[in-house]
Amino acid sequence: MNIFASLRSKQVSLRLMAGMAAILAGCTSTPLPPPPPLPAPVAPPPAPLVVAPPPVPVPVPTYVSSAVTPRAYRLDAASHLYERNVKRVYRGKMPPLLYAVGVLQIEVDGMGLVTSTSWMRAPSHAPEVMAEIERTVRLAAPYPAPVRMGRVTYTDTWLWHKSGLFQLDTLTEGQL
Repeated sequence: MNIFASLRSKQVSLRLMAGMAAILAGCTSTPLPPPPPLPAPVAPPPAPLVVAPPPVPVPVPTYVSSAVTPRAYRLDAASHLYERNVKRVYRGKMPPLLYAVGVLQIEVDGMGLVTSTSWMRAPSHAPEVMAEIERTVRLAAPYPAPVRMGRVTYTDTWLWHKSGLFQLDTLTEGQL
């Protein structure tokens, strides 16, 4: 090989390198914009609240009865009815003629709740009185719990005045 050829190949190599350098020098890189921030992680939805239904209120007897017979319990029940209906009780002796007289049998469970009522002598001429007596009996629950008997069925006579006031035969003050 001759010197000129070797120089020429070096010159070609140098020119190639210079050309590449020029090309690379002409390329300027602009920095890329930063990537957009990632969205904040989304919290999972809260677990559904499972709320237990409110407990059904069970009437608790205000006191217990130590009666061992239905007749003895009748006195406790009558006193209880009077306490619950103070303004509806006729005070004094009842007049000789009453608007209605009814005999009602009431069954009370061990907690003092009324489980049934039945008329032994219904004042059928005054159906509004029958309905009011039954309503009064049920609204007065819970009755004294008959703890010694477990449950009881007792009977009482309702003496009804035309004014809407009443007395129970168990606690009556009598008649004129």
